[in-house]
Amino acid sequence: MSETTGQDRVLWLSTVGFTLMFAVWLMFGILGKPIQEEFGLTEVQLSWIVAAAALNGSLWRLPTGMITDRIGGRKVMTFLLAATAVPAYLVSRADSYAMLVVLAFFVGFGGNSFSAGIAWNSAWQPRERQGFALGLFGAGNVGASVTKFIGPPLIAGTAGATYFGFVDGGWRLVPVVYAVLLLVMAALVWFGTPEQDRAPGTGQPLRQQVRPLRSMRVWRFSLYYVAVFGAYVALAAWLPTYYMDNFDVSLQSAALLTATYIFPASLLRPFGGHLSDRFGARRVIYWTFGAMLVVTGILMMPNGHIVISHPDGTQSEHLAYSIGVVPFAVLVFLLGCAMGVGKAAVFKHIPEYFPDNVGAVGGLVGMLGGLGGFFLPPLFAYTKAWSGFPSSTFFVLFVLTLVCAVWMHWTVVRMLHAESPELAGRLENPSDDRRPAPGLAPAPTA
Repeated sequence: MSETTGQDRVLWLSTVGFTLMFAVWLMFGILGKPIQEEFGLTEVQLSWIVAAAALNGSLWRLPTGMITDRIGGRKVMTFLLAATAVPAYLVSRADSYAMLVVLAFFVGFGGNSFSAGIAWNSAWQPRERQGFALGLFGAGNVGASVTKFIGPPLIAGTAGATYFGFVDGGWRLVPVVYAVLLLVMAALVWFGTPEQDRAPGTGQPLRQQVRPLRSMRVWRFSLYYVAVFGAYVALAAWLPTYYMDNFDVSLQSAALLTATYIFPASLLRPFGGHLSDRFGARRVIYWTFGAMLVVTGILMMPNGHIVISHPDGTQSEHLAYSIGVVPFAVLVFLLGCAMGVGKAAVFKHIPEYFPDNVGAVGGLVGMLGGLGGFFLPPLFAYTKAWSGFPSSTFFVLFVLTLVCAVWMHWTVVRMLHAESPELAGRLENPSDDRRPAPGLAPAPTA
């Protein structure tokens, strides 16, 4: 197998496998409503099912990336696909809330495929193509919309039926279908990618692998990734219920509306990688946070008006504000566009600063970013219960984005002051162009 053919097979098969595992990871965004109705769950209880899947899809990203660097992505991706199939099938047999939470946690194991794929593709793709290649692989996030399309018609068309004497129809059929597809994909990855895999971390001491994690830069990138990816995961699972509860639409309509957010947030990732290759990742992240602040700032405003009591005892209403389903969907679409571009920009930094530690650094950034998908759904539910405003969901996202933007800008300003005044008009650090030595990248603190 030629080198180019091997690169292409690794890229495309890992992307398809990641897309499938992402679909399984976030399937509770659509299954949640039927599950809630069957088991009589509250909104907070449902949020913990979603959060449990997000948690396990994040916890193992650091060790998964490190193991991929050591033994190669072919083995790791195949194992993740096969291992996720077991709890996916068992979801169809769940008969209690506690069992659902436990199984959702184990289903989330597939979410760790992201750090495996990032490390695997970084090892195979040439440096000048890494921004685009990692963006294309990351576009597998579009898997979050797969269940949005196949779920509602499959649930409605098979409700009450039984197949092969033991497979129930309705929402329980969806995880069975996914379990079968996961096993098929595991075979394709194992037999379709080069047997002689690349593992740049082979023989590398553990201390050297984890050394870059002491850099504050890594933790800052991780926070950025919470805003553009953790928030994406949380919102992709949260939006169907949000649409149904606040705009009184059907499950299928809510799924399709959510897909208008998921598609740009996923498919624009390669474009974000291209922009980062061309204009610099930091500049693209600036654009991303700016757009997210504008959109979430509008969406967080609750419907209502201001009532003024006048001295003569009369009252008047002012600044009435409400947002319908169409403008809401347009704004959420724009939010998805910003997140899709921003996800690629964050990961563009990693092979530039840490070329020999992509697995460890990418794993930590992915892990902490994914943990945002664990913390945010319950936070959405609790802030709504506390404030009474459904739009408090977007207030949470606004505050998160603002913290990221302020920290990034403060870092850039400090970098410019430290280097020289003539850099005042630049966003990219000139020393970024220097390829760092293996291990911890030296100098620039930005």
